[in-house]
Amino acid sequence: MKLHSRPKITASPPKRVGRGYGSGKGGHTTGRGAKGQNIRSHRPLYFEGTKMRKSLIRRIPMLRGKLKFKSLKAHQSLILNLEQLNTLPKNTEVTVPSLIKYHLLPATALAYPVKILGNGELKLALTIALPISKSAAQKVIKAGGKVIVPAKDEPKVKAKVKPKTKVKPKPKK
Repeated sequence: MKLHSRPKITASPPKRVGRGYGSGKGGHTTGRGAKGQNIRSHRPLYFEGTKMRKSLIRRIPMLRGKLKFKSLKAHQSLILNLEQLNTLPKNTEVTVPSLIKYHLLPATALAYPVKILGNGELKLALTIALPISKSAAQKVIKAGGKVIVPAKDEPKVKAKVKPKTKVKPKPKK
């Protein structure tokens, strides 16, 4: 085997731009041309070719408070209609993992709340273990299914607590 045909085992390091004459790229402009925005190492993320006044950051509404850098989508719930549940097998318990298993929700749906709405008709009996609207709950029961979780809109019944001692009203003067 000849010396010039042997494989190269070390890669030459890249030129260190902007580090003076000793970097091997020359001095002054160091291979970046003359003047202009391309001299800089990078442009800002929000750069669109105009001044800051009209750029993307100025067009976004100003959000205040603690969650101003959080995604707005993280607070929204995923919506499913009853007509979409007709693809499930009969007597299935409808939970988020079962909806992911039957490809009705994406795999990332575990991070979001899910609610079932009453659009369409349900043709089979299912057991719903998710938040559900009143109209959807009526249609599920009509189709022969069950609703385990009460609808979010239903008022919760509070137990009445009787006071142990009677409080005497103050006499009016």
